[in-house]
Amino acid sequence: MMSAVGDAVHVLPVLTALKRHSRATRVGWVLQPGPATLVRGHPAVDDLVLFDRAAGWRAFTDVRRELRTHPFDVVLDLQVYLKAGIVTAFTRAPVKLGFDRARARDGNWLFTTDRIPPRVPGQHVQDQYFEFLDALGVPHEPVTWDLGPWPGERAAQREFFARIDRPVATIVVATSKPEKDWLPERWGQVARALDADFGLQPVLVGGTSPRERHAAAVIRERAPIAISALGSGLRPLVGILDGSALVLSPDTGPLHMAVALDRPVVSLMGYTNPKRTGPYRRFHDLIVDAYGDPGEVYPVSIETRRGRMPRITVDDVLAKVARWRQTYEVR
Repeated sequence: MMSAVGDAVHVLPVLTALKRHSRATRVGWVLQPGPATLVRGHPAVDDLVLFDRAAGWRAFTDVRRELRTHPFDVVLDLQVYLKAGIVTAFTRAPVKLGFDRARARDGNWLFTTDRIPPRVPGQHVQDQYFEFLDALGVPHEPVTWDLGPWPGERAAQREFFARIDRPVATIVVATSKPEKDWLPERWGQVARALDADFGLQPVLVGGTSPRERHAAAVIRERAPIAISALGSGLRPLVGILDGSALVLSPDTGPLHMAVALDRPVVSLMGYTNPKRTGPYRRFHDLIVDAYGDPGEVYPVSIETRRGRMPRITVDDVLAKVARWRQTYEVR
């Protein structure tokens, strides 16, 4: 799985289930350098092989060279695209398990020896990955991520929160796709209300891209009380999310990190289908759903819908914060 942070979070319950089923299992993972910083040191991950997409075609030659020293008993091709198929071809294993032909794109199915059975479309991404465990006869309940914070990270977490004297509401200011972002001006109004009306300390998190820095600046212009923690890195972000009373996020990696940490999250969904990529099994009552039209009963699908995020109003989000206070707030 060489994709983004959210997908990496969804892979972790697959790995924890494999280890729970057989502690002798040794797991190697091919993934990109960014998500690797999140899972490096995870108890279910024994070896990391980096695929640096930014290196272009050299990424394939580098990963091929590295995989020559890693024989496997089985390879799980959890992605459906050509690049994953090429990397799967580089692996040495008698069994290479991938998606069925209907779901494997770009000829990805040509690179696998075995395929999981076709399923009726319509399930969460997390359940899609669990199909691989079903094919291997490995139970995946209970679903566990073991994301942390790990013992060596607790001191840094305590240091971060020592300067804050009230519960924290963490806001994820932007995503990797502008279509999934919410308007920074509205985030600013929400941050101001979190402070004034709910007694919460807004903390802004995300990367350091120009778009994220701009969003944070706009938010802090409207809510100077907000603390910026942009660029903290993924492992410190685990500590911030874990220590938060509430998380507010569009569809992006930190949303799924919050779910893995069992932190209540207000999800702002419009571009992507919340039934497929929203919070897994938890906090559905805190979803702000702009993906569907009023009264629409839409199916689970990979269809994206542009132009929906601006439909979300400040009042929509604050109504979910009020629901959090009524249902989840620890008093």
